[in-house]
Amino acid sequence: MKHSANRAANRNIRDGRRSSDDMTTRMTTRMTAGPTAGAATGSRRNPVWQMIGIIAEILITMAVVCALYIVWQMWWTGVISERTQVETREQVSWATPGTSTAGSATTIAKAQSGDAPVQPTSASYGDLVAEVYIPRFGEGWQRNIVEGTDAEQLARHGLGHYQSTQMPGEVGNFAIAGHRSGYGEPLGDIDKLQTGDPIIIRTQDYWYVYTYTKYQIVIPTDVWVVAPNPTPDSSDPNAKPTKRMITLTTCEPKYTTATHRWIAWGELKYWAKVSDGIPQELASTDSAGQVRFASTSTTTMSLPARLGSLTPYVLGSLVIWAVLAIAAAVAWQWPLIADIRAGRRRRPDASIYGLLWRLQPGILPIRVVLTVLLAAAAVGALFQWTFPWAAANIPMLQQMSNYVSVQQ
Repeated sequence: MKHSANRAANRNIRDGRRSSDDMTTRMTTRMTAGPTAGAATGSRRNPVWQMIGIIAEILITMAVVCALYIVWQMWWTGVISERTQVETREQVSWATPGTSTAGSATTIAKAQSGDAPVQPTSASYGDLVAEVYIPRFGEGWQRNIVEGTDAEQLARHGLGHYQSTQMPGEVGNFAIAGHRSGYGEPLGDIDKLQTGDPIIIRTQDYWYVYTYTKYQIVIPTDVWVVAPNPTPDSSDPNAKPTKRMITLTTCEPKYTTATHRWIAWGELKYWAKVSDGIPQELASTDSAGQVRFASTSTTTMSLPARLGSLTPYVLGSLVIWAVLAIAAAVAWQWPLIADIRAGRRRRPDASIYGLLWRLQPGILPIRVVLTVLLAAAAVGALFQWTFPWAAANIPMLQQMSNYVSVQQ
């Protein structure tokens, strides 16, 4: 009995030692492996799922580019047009309307009787013919009218005058064309015009106040809308005119392929001299009871329009990125890549954006700044070069982006 008890005690001691040794071994292994060993030894996803992830990234990128194209088409083209129009107005020596000769107060120009003077009597392609004000489109709404209705003039200068039609104030039809969407959408709200609304034309020396009368939606081949007698019931639209009319032409529908044209007509109500002041239709009264010109921002630009070409900003972003990247590489090298190689991080799945992120040197804040700089340069390049080229050369985008004026 005594020997049996001793043998049992010895077995318990040996088992206890083995348990203690196993525990020590496990603790040593854990301490050696470190807290990130589990993450570092994780396996990558199946190659098929990695390929699906890359395709998803490409689709997301395409969606973002399409969204940016819409922003460029609907907003940035208007910024470019605004800058061009202000620069055009600055180049001509037209007097600022709205102040008396003494410069003390704004005056209301007297409506003149008799035949309206015609100004200008002629114009060369691209010349500033007039400025147009339509209060229904908003207080301070103003656009340029240049000679010519091709894509360049309509995209950059606001509105274009049909070269074969009459001039402001002339008996006949002063016909102009403009975009309804994009490029500042000068005629984007043409469907909001109401009978009797003023359409005011300002040339160098005269005001011509037209009154909106009616509209009609036609097909592009209905060229009679810009004829001297532009009325649907006229037996001869090209007969000698007796009225002084204005015609606004734009695309219809507004946001899709322009299969038709929206035509708005008006007739001259009166004319006035710019030196006498401003038309009553453009006057407002401030809190002190003083008459003010409703559109005084004739030579000022919005902040985006002041940026000008985006080329210096794109190149500047790339230069700053390069300098910062070199400095970060010298100071910190590439921490993410070093952790992956040392086994402190799991080997990443294949990813376009993941690779771009890992290739940025430096600590986290520096990598964020570098990535933002690259993104800004990419967006600027799209707006400055890629989107204009696409709108001019890709048939589908060209059809969507370019306004086709009424053929003559």
